[in-house]
This record gives sequence, C-alpha cells and structure tokens, in this order.
Amino acid sequence: MQNSFKIVIAEPEGFSEEALELLRSQGEVFLAKGPHDPVFRDADVVWVRLRDKIDRGFFSRAPNVKIIVTATTGVNHIDLQEADRRGVQVLSLRGETNFLREIRATAEHSVGLMLALLRQIPAAAGHVREGGWNRDLFKGHELHDKTIGIVGYGRLGSLVAGYLLAFGAKVIAADPNVDSDTLDPDVVLVPLPELLRVSDIVTLHVNFTEANAGMFGAREFGQMKHGSWFINTARGELIEQEALLAALRSGWIRGAAIDVVADEQAPGAATRLVEFAQRNSNLLITPHIGGCTVESMEKTELFMAKKLQDALMAAAVAHA
Repeated sequence: MQNSFKIVIAEPEGFSEEALELLRSQGEVFLAKGPHDPVFRDADVVWVRLRDKIDRGFFSRAPNVKIIVTATTGVNHIDLQEADRRGVQVLSLRGETNFLREIRATAEHSVGLMLALLRQIPAAAGHVREGGWNRDLFKGHELHDKTIGIVGYGRLGSLVAGYLLAFGAKVIAADPNVDSDTLDPDVVLVPLPELLRVSDIVTLHVNFTEANAGMFGAREFGQMKHGSWFINTARGELIEQEALLAALRSGWIRGAAIDVVADEQAPGAATRLVEFAQRNSNLLITPHIGGCTVESMEKTELFMAKKLQDALMAAAVAHA
C-alpha cells in the first residue's frame, strides 16, 4: 500500500462529516454513485453499509481493494472466505463490546416494534389517513405485566431488558453463554424451551453464524405460547421464514414484527413476507432500520474511521 490511500464510500448518503474529515486526512476520498461505479476499480479501501453484497462480483469490480470497512456488527453481507482468499482485511464493529454499549438504536427499535405491534399503531395511523376515527377497531395490549422472553442476552439483549423492566414487564432470558450471576437481578435465566412456553413476547437478539442459521423454525414457533408475539431485529437468517408465515397463518402466534429478512441483498428476498404483510396487519416489516439513526450512524462511522486510520498506519509502516 502507498502512503496516500484511495478510499471509496459505497453509500455516501448522510455519511458523517466528522468521519469524512478524518478519512480525508488518510488519503483521497471518493463518493461512489452506485455499486457499479468505475471508481471502485483502483480503490485501496471500500467502505460499505448493507445495500451491496460484497461477493466475488463486487471484488472483481474492486480488484485492488485491501480493506473493506463496515460500520456493522453483522458481516453476513460480506463473503469473508473470498475476502480472506484475496488477502482483504475486513474491519467491522464485531467484538467492539465497550464501544457498542452506548449504541442503543437497535434496542430502542426492538421496543418500538413491540409497541407498534401490540398497539396496532401502523394500522390505526392508516385508518386515520383514510378518514376514519374508530378507536374500537384498535384495542391493543400493554407491555406492562407481560412476560417477555429475550433470546440472546448480549449487549442488545441486556439493553432491551432494561427498557422492558422500566415498562413493568416480567423479563426472562435464554442464553447458553451467559451466567445467571451476570444478569440484571430482575431478569431470570431459563432454558429456551421454557422461555418459548411461557413468554407473551419473544424477542431475538442473537449474533448470526453459520452454526445457528435457521435456529428458529417450525419446532420453535410451535413451542411458543399460543397467542404470543415474535420480534426479530437480529438477522433474518436466524429464522425459517416459511415457518414464521405458517405460525402466523394458523393463528398460533398472534403477530410478528421484523426488521430483517434472509439474504437481504437478493432481489425479492422478502417477497412472500411482504405479500403476507400487505394483506395482514399482524406482520410488521421494517427495512433493517434498527441501527439507522443519525446518532448511532455518526458515532459508529467516526469510530470505524479511527479504526481504519490505525489499520492504514500499520499498513504504511509494514510497507515502509
């Protein structure tokens, strides 16, 4: 690598000005006009969000890239094997536990989805837009005194637990990697089957790996309490989408709200889910906006710009 680096921002819309300033101190920064912009061809560094699948096709358009940067904890939008084969370093937020404790956007969105689902907020707002004013159509439910099961009690799971306890909910958690001594004293650790059996709401906060792909399928939805609700702001690959649809169609679970779908970069990845949501108000889908707030993106982009700065300095020294 040379001492002045060509850095390409794949999705520059709303990119942090402070982070851009820091990047410009490291090299020449280019703002791409789309995934097929010729500017990628001689890039040393490519900064991506979640729009593009970073696969062999992408690497063929950026053959000289040495570092991929993504301000996300999940990296399933990047072909890590192909990156490793090409000697490309991938920088992400994965493992940055201390920093991420102050990034709360996805945890807040999880609670927002619960409220939207239980109080039928999108349907009620649409009713008013269409000229209606019948409150009796939208009698909802409260979070207070509900038993809410958190699957995955890491950073986000623990943040969600704190918010739910403030609502007066009864919070339980299932996570084989967590010791009960590390939980909030008001949160009870239970096995997953028990959590599914007794929870009024199940919310998923598990990091995606190849080993846990499809961990929520027909068996798990069948074990859930009849008439309960399901929330997923983690990764779509964690659930079997057809099993979720079957549970909703049968009425076994009352509703679901999801911010993620499997293979989001593929055209039509969410077609069947979206078609169901268009006809049924008990499935809410948002387009992976959990971490998409002005505050969280500014913080994470600046953090990753500093992380990239360290990596570039190390590369410059290694090639001096």
